[in-house]
Amino acid sequence: MPEARVIPLRPEDDEPRASPRPAASWEEQVAGGLEFLSRRLTGDYETDEFGFDPDLTDHLLMPLLRPLFERWFRVETQGLENVPATGGGLVVANHSGTVPVDAMMTTVALHDDHPARRRLRLLGADLVFDLPVVGSVARKLGSTLACNEDAERLLTAGELVGVFPEGFKGIGKPFRERYTLQRFGRGGFVTAALRTGAPIIPCAIVGAEEIYPLIGNSRTLARLLGLPYFPITPTFPALGPLGLVPLPSKWLIAFGEPIETASYGPAAAEDPMLVFNLTDQVRETIQQSLYQLLLQRPSVWG
Repeated sequence: MPEARVIPLRPEDDEPRASPRPAASWEEQVAGGLEFLSRRLTGDYETDEFGFDPDLTDHLLMPLLRPLFERWFRVETQGLENVPATGGGLVVANHSGTVPVDAMMTTVALHDDHPARRRLRLLGADLVFDLPVVGSVARKLGSTLACNEDAERLLTAGELVGVFPEGFKGIGKPFRERYTLQRFGRGGFVTAALRTGAPIIPCAIVGAEEIYPLIGNSRTLARLLGLPYFPITPTFPALGPLGLVPLPSKWLIAFGEPIETASYGPAAAEDPMLVFNLTDQVRETIQQSLYQLLLQRPSVWG
C-alpha cells in the first residue's frame, strides 16, 4: 500500500482564507471524489508528524460532520473575531454530552465559520487513542495526546489547540448537573500557554448537555469494558442502536476575549499561584458565558 508523505508541522497560511465557496455542482462533486480516491490509492497526500491527514479530513470526515452541525444541531457561533486568524492559540472549552460530540462541533465551527478557516488540533485522553478505529480517526482529524509536550509543540508551530479540562468528569456528569463546570485539574493547559506565550481563548458550548441526557451510570459494565462510565440515558440502552442517535438540541458556541499570556514570560509557568489564578479565571469566564448563552437560547430545541 502506498504511504503518505510526512510533512513537518507548520503554522497556518498567513493570509486568511476567503468566505465559503458556493456549493459544488454534482459534476464537480463526482470529479472531486474521483481525484480524492486517486490520491488515496497512489499515496499522493500528506500527513504531519502527529498523523494529521488534511486531505482525508477535508474530503471525508468534515463532510460527515457538517450535516450534524448545520441541520441537526443548527449550531450558531459567536465571538469568532476573538480567535486569531494566524499563530498559536489555546481554545479552552467546557465538556459535556456523554459522548464528546462537542469537540467535533467546535472543530467544524472554527473551520467553516472562521474567516481564516482555522483548524483545531484537539488534545484527547489516552483512552481515545486506545480505542480501535476511534483512535486512528482522531489522529487523522488532527488530535493528539493531552500532554504538555504535544500542546507546546503545536502552539509553537502556530497551531490552534483545543483542550477540554473537565475531561471525563465533564462528559460523564449526570444531567441534573448540566452546565455546571467540573474541576479543571491542575492547570496544565495554562502552563503550556505560558511557556509558549499563546493566548487562551475561553469557549462556552450550550446544547451538548441535552443530546444524551445522562440519568444513570452502570459502574459494573463500565468496569468490565474498561470505560470511565457506562451511560444510561432515556433512549439508551432501552432503544438499542436507535438510542445512539443524539437528540436534536439547539447549540450555541461562543468564543470569549483572549487572555494574553506572552507578557508573563515562560518562567511564569513555574509559578503555581499564577497558574492557579489563570486557571480559575478561565473557568469562571466560561461558567458566566454559559449562563448568558442559556438566557439567549429560546428553548432546548431552538
